[in-house]
Amino acid sequence: MIRPEGSWVAIPTPFTEEDEVDYPGFQVLVDFQAENETDGILLMGSTGESTALTMDERREILDTVVAYCKGKLPVFAGTTCGNTKQTVELTQYAQRAGADGGLLVVPPYLKPSQDGLYEHFKAVAEAVDIPIAIYNNPGRVGVNIEPATVIELAEISNIVADKEAMGNINQLVQIRRQTGDEFNLLCCDAPGLSLIVPTLALGGHGTANISGNVIPQEMAEMSKPWRSWEDVQRTKGLLFKYYPLMAALYSLTNPVAVKAALRLLGLPAGHVRQPLLDMDESQIQDLRKLLDRLGLMEKYRRGGE
Repeated sequence: MIRPEGSWVAIPTPFTEEDEVDYPGFQVLVDFQAENETDGILLMGSTGESTALTMDERREILDTVVAYCKGKLPVFAGTTCGNTKQTVELTQYAQRAGADGGLLVVPPYLKPSQDGLYEHFKAVAEAVDIPIAIYNNPGRVGVNIEPATVIELAEISNIVADKEAMGNINQLVQIRRQTGDEFNLLCCDAPGLSLIVPTLALGGHGTANISGNVIPQEMAEMSKPWRSWEDVQRTKGLLFKYYPLMAALYSLTNPVAVKAALRLLGLPAGHVRQPLLDMDESQIQDLRKLLDRLGLMEKYRRGGE
């Protein structure tokens, strides 16, 4: 049973000019991550614009992309829907499609109680055999999964990890202190939260990140669990160097800036679906200059814009 560790990159869903899912583009993105030391892929999370996809598209992405990932990278699929029943059904579909695990955020807009959250995650986990990672992102869904709820969920055998994207270090301490070695703690890479150093310092296991779309090797190094002082120094040095890029990637609603950066690197991304809007030209030029200054156009660019 896979327990996510290191750098797990949340990849976007590339679209064609006709607003169809770009499956050959997905293959290029998977290969790019596999070639550049990424530990695993997160599919159809917020970066993947999951709420903008139809259910048919989500099932086809599971069938197509999960199969392509086999032998290349493990993949945890985002399967959250608007209610528990639908989430169970899509997570079971992901299991049949061969996903290595499921990634579950709180169903948006509903703002369930902590008891409701526990019963929701428990019902999904008990309906499948694959590992489940919880994704706590109160900024997106309007409710925090409290530490006591996470700790209780960690007792369910196939709930194996928690990705935190909230601004309370005490929450990390409580979860890490009261969950066992079979439960992995990861964090997002949002500079406004700055959770990477605290998470790794507490014995956390890595990041579930968006910056790895643009700096995959660097995020793989930055996200390694700490086992020596050299590990600490490596993470700090990389974080300080690439902080401006990470801030730029989070400057607009995810994945607007990520897709713009991928287009600049000549990698498939396409547009974002409305009501999101793509970066304007002045923002794109600022991003291009930043990529140039960091040497990333030279290192990663594959043609294109």
